[in-house]
Amino acid sequence: MNQAFFDALENSPVIAAAKDEAGLRRCLTCDSQIIFLLFGDILNIGELVEQVKNAGKIALVHIDLIQGLSSKEIAVDFIKKYTRADGIISTKPALIKHARKLGFYTVLRFFVIDSLALSSIEKQLQTVKPDIIEVLPALMPKVISRICKMVSVPVIAGGLISDKEDIMTMLSAGAVSISSTSEETWFL
Repeated sequence: MNQAFFDALENSPVIAAAKDEAGLRRCLTCDSQIIFLLFGDILNIGELVEQVKNAGKIALVHIDLIQGLSSKEIAVDFIKKYTRADGIISTKPALIKHARKLGFYTVLRFFVIDSLALSSIEKQLQTVKPDIIEVLPALMPKVISRICKMVSVPVIAGGLISDKEDIMTMLSAGAVSISSTSEETWFL
């Protein structure tokens, strides 16, 4: 992983995740050096990324949530060609692999809903090799701690974070950062 990106990750205990244009405008004024774009479509994603870049921040596009893009590798090519995004977030290992080949920062997102999902993390990391993993929902300190010990990449905890106590609990469990759509957490 690029040292500048890792430094930005370490310096952003709360990563602002924008889910709409109002949230994007607000998160551009927070301290987070990294912004997750969780919305957009093929017509406006370039403009949304440009807003993040103009604010001097790192833009990661959750490619699975961009309307009009398929779940095929060509979607990653589209983001590379038509935006200045720094990286992508996806639940799809094939997209993460392809994005790495194109030089993107990559975040592989896992929804840990049971022990089967937990056990699949280690298996997928052996072949996919993302820069970072994001684990949702976040409010499982024992599970986050266990994942942090079993993987060799930084872990972001996301989902259901609503206050400083939640943030501190997840950071204490070993997460390098938390991601949140809750505007209140962006300014703590």
